[in-house]
Amino acid sequence: MIDEIASVQNVFLLLGSNLGDRLQILKSAETLIEERIGKIQSASSIYETAPWGVLDQPAFLNQILIVTTGLVPEEVLRIVLEIEHELGRVRYQRWGARVIDIDMLYYQDLILDSARLTLPHPRLHERRFTLVPLNEIASDFVHPILQKTTSQLLTECSDPGAVVIISANNTNSDF
Repeated sequence: MIDEIASVQNVFLLLGSNLGDRLQILKSAETLIEERIGKIQSASSIYETAPWGVLDQPAFLNQILIVTTGLVPEEVLRIVLEIEHELGRVRYQRWGARVIDIDMLYYQDLILDSARLTLPHPRLHERRFTLVPLNEIASDFVHPILQKTTSQLLTECSDPGAVVIISANNTNSDF
């Protein structure tokens, strides 16, 4: 089953922060991800985004990373939660303000629905703050359930939330 996933896979991670030194927190998370999960193959620009779900909170900084890993999805999740805790994440309120949030969007094209993890992320296609940076580096990636590219999902997304580039990454390329 999942433990038998062979070799190296690409995991797509969404990083977000709206408390503290948001840019430094994203950089720290990126460093820990590369140390513990795998090599970062591509990184989107950093975007300032409107909050989603709970609107009365500061704006977020968001970034997408595509990371090559030999770890199984549950191990990636365990490490992501460990990194969030290390960087000061405390879970008070769903979709509330937070120092760091790291969501696993895709694990290659795996479809998984377990008690701890659902892949692809069940709401990624509803969120501009996810789709805009994802489209920057993986516009042609096909959602394994919806069978649409990131570009198509972004075009169809009705989320009105603002997504503004604040730090361009000139070294990324379409995955």
